[in-house]
Parts: sequence; structure tokens; C-alpha cells
Amino acid sequence: MSREPRLSARHIDLVFQQLEDPGAWPGLESFTEAQYDEHLAHFLRERPDGAIGVFAYGSLIWKRVFAPVAEYRATAHGWQRAFSLRQKRFRGTGDYPGLMMQIDRGGLCEGVLQIVPEAEEPAILADLWRREMSVRPPSYTPRWIDLQIDGEAAPRKAIAFTANPESPNYEPGLDADAVAERLSRACGHWGTAADYLLQTVISLEASGIHDPYLWDLQGRVAQKIEARHPAAFAG
Repeated sequence: MSREPRLSARHIDLVFQQLEDPGAWPGLESFTEAQYDEHLAHFLRERPDGAIGVFAYGSLIWKRVFAPVAEYRATAHGWQRAFSLRQKRFRGTGDYPGLMMQIDRGGLCEGVLQIVPEAEEPAILADLWRREMSVRPPSYTPRWIDLQIDGEAAPRKAIAFTANPESPNYEPGLDADAVAERLSRACGHWGTAADYLLQTVISLEASGIHDPYLWDLQGRVAQKIEARHPAAFAG
């Protein structure tokens, strides 16, 4: 990795709390097993020819659902990373909601195209659907998007889990300082929002991908934690 982020495990430890899972919030409608299967079957009606690819732009890079048969650096034009999903569970609480990253309309996003092993497609996609979507309407909408691969003239179609503006937890338009403030404080039973950011930055840099938005954000988050804990960073 050519750069060292300012945000570190030391910062994360100052934010972390050991919390219990509060469970699903009242009023949320969860997917049933039958609804997952129906949703996936409907989605696959428009699948392109050949092996299925998944566009990994965040935790799918550093916390994989499957072992891909091949990986490629890929760019999604017209999509950009954004912390636009309010989260009151997992990496946030009802008292202090966190923010989770998605890709939303605009700009471009560099990530990794992961190719699904054909023999394992049904099981892998079933696991992927259950990981990325838990409530109805889902916070992440799966789409077939075009990806540009280095050295290839024609784009490839791949699955990407994108922001859903119809989700009640969709929270777009926050400026970088507001996002950093939330990420510098939020923690849930899965850990801190700041750690999610750090792991994503580290994994992207290790893949040769530098995202200026995330790089700026991790610096802001580190600064806010340092300001609240000056003694921990003295000297």
C-alpha cells in the first residue's frame, strides 16, 4: 500500500463499545425465504450471457461472500460511493445511528469485479441476497450495471447493490463533515462505523484503488476522534 491512512486501530478502540444486538426494529418487514427466492429468480430473468460477475466496492472486497474464479479492476461510470444509509443496528444504534456506504447516482466508482463460479451460482447468489437485503423495501437494490474493465473495449454487465431512494433509511445529501461526525461516533453490535471505513480504505489501497472521497473522509474521522481524546494522541 503506497499510503498510510491517518485513521487507525488506535482511533477505532476509542470509539468501540461492546453492545448487544437490539434485534430488528418494530414495524420493519423482513424477507421470508420464499420472497428471497422469488426476488432472485425474477432478477435473473435479465441475466447476461456467460458467468455472473459481482461488483465489489466496499465490504464485499474485504469480507467476501465467495471465492471468485477471477477478479478484475473495474470502473462503474455514473455511480459513486456515498454514506447515505442510516443504520440503527449493526454499526449504529437508535440513540446514535451510523451511516453505511452505498453506491448512488453520479460520478464514477472504481472497484473489483468478482466472477462467480458457475457450479456454485445458486448457493452463492442465495447467500448474497440474504447478506445484502434484510428488510422490505431493501436498503440496497440489486441492478445489472455496466463496468469498464482495464484493457477491454466493451463493458461487462455485473450485479451491483445500489442505494434505494425508496428505503426509509435512505439519507442522502450529507456533507463530508456531517458524515465524518457520524462515523466518528457510531458503534453497534458489529463494531464501529469508523472501522468499516478504515477496512474499506485499506482494502482498496491494497487493490491499487485510491478513492479521494474515502481518503478525505478517513482523515476527517480521525481528526474528530483525536479532538475528543487529546490525551490519547499527545506527544
